Amino acid sequence: MSTVLFIFLLILFGPHRSFAGSWRPCTDLVPLDLLSRALPGHGQAFPGVHMVQHKGARGLQLSGTKGDISFPASQLFVNCDFFPEEFSIVVTLKVSHLANKKNEYIFTLVEDNSAQLLLGLRFSQEKLHLLFLGPTGKEYVTLRAVKLVDNHWHTLVLAVTGHHFTLSLDCGMPLEIVHERPFPVALNIKGSRFYIGSRRRWKGFFSGLLRQLVLLPGTDATSRVCPSLEPSLAVLSIPRVLLDLPIKPHGNEVLSYPYEAEVRVTMGTEPACSKQEQGQLWFDTLRKGLLLCDGQAWTSLIGEKQRLDYVEDYQDLHTNSETFDVEVFQIPSVGLFAAMANREARHGSVIYKWDGGRFEPYQNISTTEALAWKYFTVDKKMFLAVADSRGHGEGGQELSAIYKWSPRKLRFLHYQTLETHCARDWEAFQIQGEAFLAVANHRAGDNNHNIDSVIYKWNPGTKAFEVNQTIQTSGAYDWEFFTVGPYYFLVVANTFNGVTTHIDSTIYIWLGGRFQRFQDIKTFGATDWEMFRIGSRVFLAVANSQRLYERGPGVYAINSTIYELDMMTKTFLKFQDIITYSALDWEFFTLGDEKFLVVANSYDGTSYSLNSVIYRWQGYEGFVPIHHLPTIGCRDWEYFTSAEGIYLIYSSAREPLSKVFKLKTY
Repeated sequence: MSTVLFIFLLILFGPHRSFAGSWRPCTDLVPLDLLSRALPGHGQAFPGVHMVQHKGARGLQLSGTKGDISFPASQLFVNCDFFPEEFSIVVTLKVSHLANKKNEYIFTLVEDNSAQLLLGLRFSQEKLHLLFLGPTGKEYVTLRAVKLVDNHWHTLVLAVTGHHFTLSLDCGMPLEIVHERPFPVALNIKGSRFYIGSRRRWKGFFSGLLRQLVLLPGTDATSRVCPSLEPSLAVLSIPRVLLDLPIKPHGNEVLSYPYEAEVRVTMGTEPACSKQEQGQLWFDTLRKGLLLCDGQAWTSLIGEKQRLDYVEDYQDLHTNSETFDVEVFQIPSVGLFAAMANREARHGSVIYKWDGGRFEPYQNISTTEALAWKYFTVDKKMFLAVADSRGHGEGGQELSAIYKWSPRKLRFLHYQTLETHCARDWEAFQIQGEAFLAVANHRAGDNNHNIDSVIYKWNPGTKAFEVNQTIQTSGAYDWEFFTVGPYYFLVVANTFNGVTTHIDSTIYIWLGGRFQRFQDIKTFGATDWEMFRIGSRVFLAVANSQRLYERGPGVYAINSTIYELDMMTKTFLKFQDIITYSALDWEFFTLGDEKFLVVANSYDGTSYSLNSVIYRWQGYEGFVPIHHLPTIGCRDWEYFTSAEGIYLIYSSAREPLSKVFKLKTY
């Protein structure tokens, strides 16, 4: 046989193919879960392996004897003894610390007899290294600026094809290295073993949490895991034991699989409870109770169960002028505050501080016609954003402002100015560690209600909010951000399009780095959305203010509606109508095991002096009225707790008087 013919046949069939009979690849081109392969089945315990939960995701902590977590390569490569020349490795891990100039192995492939390293993946402080045995000896492919040691979950996809080595970290921009020598076309792995988290010795033993380790022969796995709603936890194949809670066998109080949770007990005001906080504990100092986050809501473990008895008129707050909004917030180690959005520019708006069981004036901030406040934090810094409907700049444009809390001066100081158009509301939220701020622009000039509202994004470099996305709205009055599972939603309350209040309000979903239309809901002058959960059920309540058409008088006694998320249709469906009177706000709160909604009724067509109503959740009956509270031009409700008790505060848009009510329980 000539040399040329031999080379042709070698290229055509490869060194591992047979000339006789049908050719079969070493493995099928399907994901090979190395982590599951190394663990025993049926939830059996494995010495030195513990399951640990961190920020809503579970991973395996390896602390056993070196070399324990391994299996022979022949279990995967059943048709031949060669590693695929093209492949991807998908890894999800969390590493909290690593000494400088140290390396840790994610996995290795080691020859049993000689302990020769055939293939390995390891990392250092800011590098990822792929090691393999080439024709001339050991090869090192190093990818730099790969930061894995930060106590956060990360998913990386390393794709190997010839000279090209491509890494995608958390579904971000791919990093490609062209190595001098290609990955071998025929890496013989006969008599070798896969070792998870080690190189068959203590040096370089993996100390973090490992959640996913998958080999995908023959292709780049990036398109199979990206894009993802949770890029740091993108999934190709996860061991089942990490997806389900461990089960207690009959007659044995010990879990069948060693399990640890990242237990942290939080004190103070009610913290967030979402998937990331699942399994965390909160000690409610007011109710002397211990509660557990189930991923959606706080469930009482220990403590007395409170019930609402009656509502007491507790404090009159004589304000500078009519008040369109009140924002209650807690500054750690400083105290409880209430920011009032006052109409008149002469005295500005006032921030009150809770002192001795009452709100007392604390700071005045210059505003022109403040309509709403929003308190939020970014990078542990505290901010207040004001929606100012008539704050004018030098060029005549309308401006709203952001104020930053000064720990030294114990005051809010002006931080940033943003152009707005008769702004009605700010909504602050975070998505995958990035901070956003959405403004509801109501109208431009006197008549143009069909304008863009803006979503700003925090730039860590400039330390300022910058325009990220614009969304066309019609007389926008309110934004509400919420999450359902891994999905992020933003719903706008559209009030008026220049002709009628009978228009669509829209729910948007975060996809591909932007909010995209998810569902339209017909509303009547919508002024507020309130999202809340009862058990595993998800609700959205809209406050409808009036029914108004181009001709004819407005109608103020109309239904406001509660919608429930239907998991079958993946849409919000009508759950309950409640008659309201130019409703401007809903506020949801809990007392013990009881759930409540309070509505801000502002006007019935003839009078601003009318009752706002507290409704209690009655299961299949929905919400039923239980308390009527006398209010005047009620604009906003806020629920808060302090060491002295449990309270509701409302703002009046018709009188310079707001009120605090105390909820008496038994």
